[in-house]
Amino acid sequence: MRVPSEPRLPIVLAHGIARLDVLKQAVEAALKLPETELGDRLHYFKGIKSHLEANGFTARHSNVAFADRVDVRARQLRDQMNDILAETGAEKVHIIAHSMGGLDARHMIVDLDMADKVATLTTIGTPHLGTTLADFGIERGGKELIDALEPVIHLGGFEDLTTDACGMFNARAEAQEAANQVVYQTYASFEERKRVFLPLRPSGDFIKAREGENDGLVSVTSQRWKAELRGSGGITKRIAQFDFPVPADHLNEVGWWDPQEFSLARISHKLSAGSTQSDFRTSKPDCEVVSAGLDQVEALGCRVADSQA
Repeated sequence: MRVPSEPRLPIVLAHGIARLDVLKQAVEAALKLPETELGDRLHYFKGIKSHLEANGFTARHSNVAFADRVDVRARQLRDQMNDILAETGAEKVHIIAHSMGGLDARHMIVDLDMADKVATLTTIGTPHLGTTLADFGIERGGKELIDALEPVIHLGGFEDLTTDACGMFNARAEAQEAANQVVYQTYASFEERKRVFLPLRPSGDFIKAREGENDGLVSVTSQRWKAELRGSGGITKRIAQFDFPVPADHLNEVGWWDPQEFSLARISHKLSAGSTQSDFRTSKPDCEVVSAGLDQVEALGCRVADSQA
């Protein structure tokens, strides 16, 4: 991975819904603890921020509501992004968003007039078209459960992941997204069932029967969004669509790998790139947690930085 030779725009890592590290994040926030290397290794974006920083990039984590409505999460992301801009003195940011984080960012850009402050939005595993899994859950009592739990915990974000909700947003947002100056790109992935994280296999089976290949939570079709945005007056904008560099499920996409699965994915990827067995022995152990996604991180970190205004 090359180190940038000049200052780059900051990169904001926007997390998805129901983040697994929420308790650790809450304790750190309550005690005002600084983020340590260990904390980064246990973060939602496992080891990715520290890896980017080690290679000369400025990177920051978002921290939005656990599972609240997308408009709430979008406002929180906007506020945090403005803080990052004030801190760094930059005029814009690059956003790398996983899962619902991509929808948060898109809503923020369109609904909160933030297009002029975002150079690029790269989404990984984002349900741009929604997911039939959310449809199923909401239709079978999920809405009532969300309402019942509202006094205790806000879970309305799951309603924003339905195909209807995403379809309505896509329809009203397309003209603005086509006309603004934000560069959009998507990364999509899937993995054969036997390698998918065990708790994600039932949901993956459900989605595959209805939408095809998926990462255990989001179909490849939904992750890819669409090839081109169309606006008024014949305006068009291409969305750059990429495949994730190795087979990956929804957790693998942000650095969470079973050790054996990681080794298989990493070896397969390196061999396909023409590496030799000696390359494995000389790899740095502390970078291995994200090395299966190095091409992705390098592409996101370097390509989006080079595309800045």
